[in-house]
Amino acid sequence: MIATLRGTVLHVGLDQVVVEVGGVGLLTHTTPGTAAALRPGGEASLSTTLVVREDALTLYGFSTADERDLFELVQTVSGVGPRIALAMLAVASPDQIRAAIAGGDVAALVKTPGIGKKGAERIVLELKDKVGPVVGAGTHDTPAAPSGSSHGQVSEALIGLGWSAKQADDAVAKVSAADPAVTDVSALLRAALRELGR
Repeated sequence: MIATLRGTVLHVGLDQVVVEVGGVGLLTHTTPGTAAALRPGGEASLSTTLVVREDALTLYGFSTADERDLFELVQTVSGVGPRIALAMLAVASPDQIRAAIAGGDVAALVKTPGIGKKGAERIVLELKDKVGPVVGAGTHDTPAAPSGSSHGQVSEALIGLGWSAKQADDAVAKVSAADPAVTDVSALLRAALRELGR
């Protein structure tokens, strides 16, 4: 098992990074918030987990061990795979997820694409006693992301998290129309996630 990863960042995407370790570039899937905090040429130190499937070895990286542990825990629920677990961490902080599970807040959990009412109820039922203490449910900040076509990047990230292309484009268009001055990718992504969570 690969538990941590430290090296030079070669590439940063909206939901993945390539980190060079010992001359080998490792593609690591992350939340948009984790990816946005990294810069090409800088050093990355990530808590990681390796998901092994018949046809692929996929590495997932997180800015904290707490995120990684929650990512692994929610996958113990039937029907929740790495993609949904990563989407949960993109939409809410670990403390917000724990608070929703501990409090039986199904409405908060269904804001994640791919989780319906029954799936959220199953998560609450299976994990309520396993999530541990909830420290605080502050806001989930996403640092600035690499520049480029802001709307296209945000739409891609939302699609990668499980929303349809139409949902992603509609959300980006709506938040852009509400505040045209927002062109920063991270601010646009946060606003679009809030819009989709309503």
